[in-house]
Amino acid sequence: MPDKKKKVVVCGGGGFIGGHLVGNLLEQGFTNVRAVDCKPCDNWYQVHRAAENLQLDLKEKDACHQALRGGAVVYNLAADMGGMGFIETHKAECMLSVLINTHLLMVARDQGVERFFYSSSACVYNGDKQKSPAVVPLKEQDAYPALPEDGYGWEKLFSERMCRHFREDYGLTTRVARYHNVYGPHGTWDGGREKAPAAICRKVIAAKLAGHREIEIWGSGKQTRSFMFISDCLQGTQSILWSDILEPVNLGSSELVTINGLVDMVEEIAGVKLQRCYNLSAPKGVNGRNSDNTLIKKLLGWEPSVRLREGMERTYRWIYDQMTNKNARKVI
Repeated sequence: MPDKKKKVVVCGGGGFIGGHLVGNLLEQGFTNVRAVDCKPCDNWYQVHRAAENLQLDLKEKDACHQALRGGAVVYNLAADMGGMGFIETHKAECMLSVLINTHLLMVARDQGVERFFYSSSACVYNGDKQKSPAVVPLKEQDAYPALPEDGYGWEKLFSERMCRHFREDYGLTTRVARYHNVYGPHGTWDGGREKAPAAICRKVIAAKLAGHREIEIWGSGKQTRSFMFISDCLQGTQSILWSDILEPVNLGSSELVTINGLVDMVEEIAGVKLQRCYNLSAPKGVNGRNSDNTLIKKLLGWEPSVRLREGMERTYRWIYDQMTNKNARKVI
């Protein structure tokens, strides 16, 4: 079991998942939590006053030395990323995140970090296995032969291997989870980096508030995905970190839904019905992706506890508040 007095460093602590993780660690009684992000604190999704909050660019090795100083446990959630609207048009920027994990691993090795967690992505999976909306759930071995999402997926796959070899060559205890579409409150919902659940909530809310009765959907709407609520992600992340699972493992929901089905759900939550306009030239990603949770359920007994409808209701309410209350604050 973790020693809650030892320093825990959350890299990417100003981001969506990182902000929730910092709060969760503090709630559990961890007394020495450091959050690190390249953004000014005013731009963090959540700022927890009980944590040590540092603005550092972790692409720089000197910054990684400062971030990890005295750290026993490191969560690396830091990356330049977003939804398909971002990663399909910023491939080089996504690839440059490789500097973050490389420098963090080197410093973690040199400073004697006890455990190192890396957040990978379902974007590492072979694209040929995701051509049909009726996708077969992706098992961990389906990442090879390698054909990941160009840019972002390649960086994640390479960084997974870095974690493996630092464990094998230097004895650094590393753990890797492949996240499948994490969503929830306190995340990006506009500006181009948002993912499908938040984007659809925003579009439906905007149409409702403006009295419009139409919504733009990227692609045909027949694409299939699974979405994991943030609280399930936090529990699974920490279970993987403290487990004996050496290889990357799926962390996601197996509750498959089409994009059209997700729009149906949000319309029902909002109490509206909208005409759909399909933008077939917009970024849409693969046609189908779903998580096979057989391995993590077998080894850790983990499976998501929050159904998609419940999570979307909570996400919708939060985004509605953000869109209608300009004084909404995120300092906790």
